[in-house]
Amino acid sequence: MSSTSFNTSSIVSKVWSFCNPLRDVGVGYGDYLEQLTYLLFLKMADEYSKPPHNRKLHIPAAYNWESLTNKKGAELELHYATLLRELSTAKGILGQIFTKSQNKIQDPAMLAKIIDMIDSEQWLVMGADVKGDIYERLLEQNAQDVKSGAGQYFTPRPLIRAMVECVQPQPMRTIADPACGTGGFFLAAYDYLVEHNKLDKAQNEFLKLNTFFGNEIVASTRRMALMNLFLHNIGDIESDNFISPADALIAASPATYDYVLANPPFGKKSSQTFTNEEGEQEKDELTYNRQDFWATTSNKQLNFVQHICSMLKTTGQAAVVLPDNVLFEGGAGETVRKKLLETTDLHTILRLPTGIFYAQGVKANVLFFDGKPASKKPWTKEVWIYDYRTNVHHTLKKNPLKLEDLRDFINCYNPANRNKRKEIWSESNPEGRWRKYSYEEITTRDKTSLDITWLKDNSLADLDNLPDPDVIAAEIIENLEAGLESFRAVMEGLK
Repeated sequence: MSSTSFNTSSIVSKVWSFCNPLRDVGVGYGDYLEQLTYLLFLKMADEYSKPPHNRKLHIPAAYNWESLTNKKGAELELHYATLLRELSTAKGILGQIFTKSQNKIQDPAMLAKIIDMIDSEQWLVMGADVKGDIYERLLEQNAQDVKSGAGQYFTPRPLIRAMVECVQPQPMRTIADPACGTGGFFLAAYDYLVEHNKLDKAQNEFLKLNTFFGNEIVASTRRMALMNLFLHNIGDIESDNFISPADALIAASPATYDYVLANPPFGKKSSQTFTNEEGEQEKDELTYNRQDFWATTSNKQLNFVQHICSMLKTTGQAAVVLPDNVLFEGGAGETVRKKLLETTDLHTILRLPTGIFYAQGVKANVLFFDGKPASKKPWTKEVWIYDYRTNVHHTLKKNPLKLEDLRDFINCYNPANRNKRKEIWSESNPEGRWRKYSYEEITTRDKTSLDITWLKDNSLADLDNLPDPDVIAAEIIENLEAGLESFRAVMEGLK
């Protein structure tokens, strides 16, 4: 490539051109994305080792990029499998990228074509935004593929950006995500910090190597997160890995953080799979017995709320996507809500519409709360709620969520000065979406429920105002899926 003024879309379409032929032979988006991750990483490592970079990288010559480019057929297939196995034992991010790696492209001719495609580009001369854009679009396509099941690891990017705009992360502070998926919150925070600050050398170094900390227990998702961050200039090819493969909930966090931004995985129960005496796989419900938790429960989201509170500095801020059950469930749910209101300042809840997540049947909210030191009096004085669910209709394809859709919420949130918020709802304006409730009003509600709505659902009252049939159909599917999730939880409990 002669200059850096290349056409991003042409590279994206070139990378995409292999998807359909691969799917025809049983290789899904996720598997293709994984193989691209291995090959892209090796190609960029090769570019780093040559002028003008001349970096000495600890990749054995027998398993470097050039070792792949001069082989074809069965020899290539065998060599690639050996390369993946050998590199998985390497130290640093190299070994992390190749952890549990396997060759999923069994057709050597197709593998050779992908290697040639990657070899024909100079990836390091591309800007981080270009490389990142290519990879992000691949991740999004993978999330849209229902069969891949990757939707639960991919939070809509406009929602992430809105959350980051409200929290407004500052330089030289730490950001954590205990269930980081493919790293979307880290990337949005990185972009925000770069766009809103003139960073000096020390701040840039801290941003690149010391800002982000995460957990991701699914090996393939974690690999994609590491690659996604690396392509966006976060971390370094030889730096230590900052995304742990450990289950974040098992033990208290080794450190506390300035910001926690997260969308913990959907599904209420935590479980691990084991093989019984008959050789059949069964699921064992996980209950985390942690001394620092307020309540012992197998509800995964309630455990994440407790864990996030424990990993937040007393001056820290959190923004977390959580399903509706966290707002109203009794028992452990009520205990967790009461403690959350007492020990943190739970100042804002954003009620999200259906039809914005790739995983079906999700009714969710964003909870914004600030860490606080120990106190005898409750820290939460009032909770502001923005209802962006009632009479809001989104679908993934025809009317996807955009950042502009959340602009009114961001303005109401008033990141610059939360003390100067103004309610939109009033007796004279009952359609207002922005309303506050005092601590006393909430704690006198049944089970301290935070599942609060006041707007009239127009579709129930006005048959002339019904949304399009495809929107109605999508909402029916959402509700059925949500119902099925609840039934599954009951079934698991009966077992």
